[in-house]
Amino acid sequence: MTNPPEDSAARADPPAGSSDGYWRKNLKYLGILLSVWFAISYGAGILFVEPLNNFRLPGTGFPLGFWFAQQGAIYVFVVLIFVYVYLMNRLDREFGVDEDAE
Repeated sequence: MTNPPEDSAARADPPAGSSDGYWRKNLKYLGILLSVWFAISYGAGILFVEPLNNFRLPGTGFPLGFWFAQQGAIYVFVVLIFVYVYLMNRLDREFGVDEDAE
């Protein structure tokens, strides 16, 4: 099986040194965001549910720990997706590999 032909509009790969920096920052972002996700979903939804249940969600009356376990962790996950997209777009521009660059 052969590799598909290169697209003539494709840019050259960045230098090897900057590739290492790019992936180092990418993995740093992933580690931080996954840690936040773990802390919210596991910590607030399971470990600290009892202390959080002492607080009520304004306007609903639901215990805060219950809310995090049922909906809050999902909302945080969706927000983290948008944060990751923002950070990756900024990182791509910083290293000159963004899709809009010409």
